[in-house]
Amino acid sequence: MNKLLVFFCFISTLTFAQKKVWLDTDLMIGLPERAPREVDDGVTLMMALQHPDKINLVGISTITYADYGYETAQKLLRWYSRGKTIPVYKGSDKADDMGTENDATRALAEALQKEKLTILAIGPLTNIATLLKNHPELASQIEEVVVCAGRTPGYSFKPGLEKIIVFDYNFEKDVESFRTVLDAGVKMVLSGFECSVYLFLGKTDFEFLNNRFQGDKWVYDQLTPWALRGKKLFGIEGFIPYDTTPLGHITHPEFFKYYKDIPVQINVKKNDAASGIGGVRPDEKAFLEVSYDFQSKWKVDYAYKTLPGFEEILIESLKRKYVK
Repeated sequence: MNKLLVFFCFISTLTFAQKKVWLDTDLMIGLPERAPREVDDGVTLMMALQHPDKINLVGISTITYADYGYETAQKLLRWYSRGKTIPVYKGSDKADDMGTENDATRALAEALQKEKLTILAIGPLTNIATLLKNHPELASQIEEVVVCAGRTPGYSFKPGLEKIIVFDYNFEKDVESFRTVLDAGVKMVLSGFECSVYLFLGKTDFEFLNNRFQGDKWVYDQLTPWALRGKKLFGIEGFIPYDTTPLGHITHPEFFKYYKDIPVQINVKKNDAASGIGGVRPDEKAFLEVSYDFQSKWKVDYAYKTLPGFEEILIESLKRKYVK
């Protein structure tokens, strides 16, 4: 009887500690259209699945390359979900049709009608903006939207040896969707390049994935060319796993430093990046910026620094220690 009581107390504690999360992701790891492709969404999904005590993924939606993302999510879930069934839905394929309903927005609306959720959005915000535009009454059902985007004024995105400035992809891909989500008044947490730059995964950090397990080997085969791309473009072999820091805000917030309730603005300024969306580089572009000096109606929590120890948590999460 005492053992049974302890068991139920453990389950109650586990349930209480969990956050119910909907993941919206532009999952392009392994996309054959251009090799290599971004791997951080895949790494983030793998990490999320290894912390069931902290995060309960209730649904996954894809944004951009929706069909490929759908198939890849299913594949990663087969390998790493430990048997848990997590539904996956196709969202906006081009991230340019805010307001147009799709399988993902309909499923997310249905889920929010049943319970409050945290939304982890690690791609453009088209799906989330569509939901809030078409169902504004559901805004109160969203605990927070955690996004990989944003910067402080004057901060440029310079990976590796800081020879090239890159753009804020998730934001710049669909600026109006960010504006729509901000206008909806939901709580937002931004954790982008400025926070993630403290992380770096070199080849020795993921060499353990080169083993006989099919999932690990497939992931390793995608991470390796992406790391080599880092050497070619940024001077260091490896990569910054950007999207893991928005997840880290949910699972391990004690490893982050924040500007709380800070004003955020969309400012049009001279383009600082070497390239742009779709290979087009305009002279000016929109910047998503935070500052206590701004007089803005929009306010967010902004994660600006990752503390020592989170990188080790990430690496350990990839070792499948919870997989049966």
